[in-house]
Parts: sequence; C-alpha cells; structure tokens
Amino acid sequence: MKHSLVKQNIIETAADLFYQKGYNRTGINEIIKEAGIAKATLYNHFKSKDDICLAYLKYKNDAFIKNITAFVATKPQGKEQCMAIFDFLRLFFEDSSFNGCWCINTISEIPRENESIRESIQAQKRGFMTFIENVVAHNLPLKTPKEQALLAKHIYILYEGAISESHLHQDSWPIDSAREFCQQILT
Repeated sequence: MKHSLVKQNIIETAADLFYQKGYNRTGINEIIKEAGIAKATLYNHFKSKDDICLAYLKYKNDAFIKNITAFVATKPQGKEQCMAIFDFLRLFFEDSSFNGCWCINTISEIPRENESIRESIQAQKRGFMTFIENVVAHNLPLKTPKEQALLAKHIYILYEGAISESHLHQDSWPIDSAREFCQQILT
C-alpha cells in the first residue's frame, strides 16, 4: 500500500476509535490492530499518540468545514444560510455515529499541559468562528461589521452549547432551541 494511503488508513481508524471510545480509552495497540498494520508501520508515520490525535483532529475538522460549507451553500441566501448552521447540526445529531463534538471530547481528556492538542483545538474553533463570521457577513450585508462580528459570536456560542447539550441529553431539543433563538437574534 502507498505510504500516503497507509497514513490515511491509520488516521481514519484512529478517528473512528477516538471519536467513539475516547482518546484515553483507545490504545496504540488497538489502533494497530484495527488498521491492520504493524507497530513499526504506525511509528513510521507517527511519533506518538499525540501526533495521531493531532492528525485525527485535523481530519475531522477538514471534513466538517467542507461538509458544512457545502450544506450552507445549498440554502437560499440571507438568514436561511445562517440558520442552516443549525440544520446541519441537526443532521449531524441524527447520524447514528453522533458522539458530540470531537474537539470538546478530546480537550476534556487531555491534561492542561498538553499545549499542542489544546492549540490545535483552539485553532479549529477559531476557524469555525471565522466560517460563521463569513456566513454572517455574506448573508447580512446591511449589518455593520461590528454587528456582524457580534452576531457571529452569538451563533457560535449557540452552536457550541447545542452540540454539547444534545450530546449530554441525547436529544435534539438543544439544537432546536438554539436554532429558534438564532432566528430571533437575526430579526
């Protein structure tokens, strides 16, 4: 198998395990077994479990941003594209593999001193905030830049609360409530 395909296999295998079982409950040997590779192969691609985790976080985030961007673009321009952020979350929640936010799940498992993983997660969250800012700016051009930035922060907080609480309660009401509140603040 090509070097890049082997690496991608390791990342995808680790992503499934980390997301479903958790970072701390997934061992290197389990990744090796599930990926169908030798230990030397894993260490040829990744120096440590933290390096695998960083690749997992990037893999999940890249797919998320690609998918939410495509989904939002299918909606009519205007407030509907802003609201589509919550419609996308609802679809994510309804997927049988939904296990909350991979960033929040991971950050809750690592020690405070693990700066590389923390910084990666913070960068992803900043990237998501930028995505929301762009959606708001593109769809609500009559708002001032300051109003757009504030709305984006509100939408971000609503989204983050909705994903965490829907995971906790195993129910969609937090997503529905966040969407409803978002609709109110956009009027």
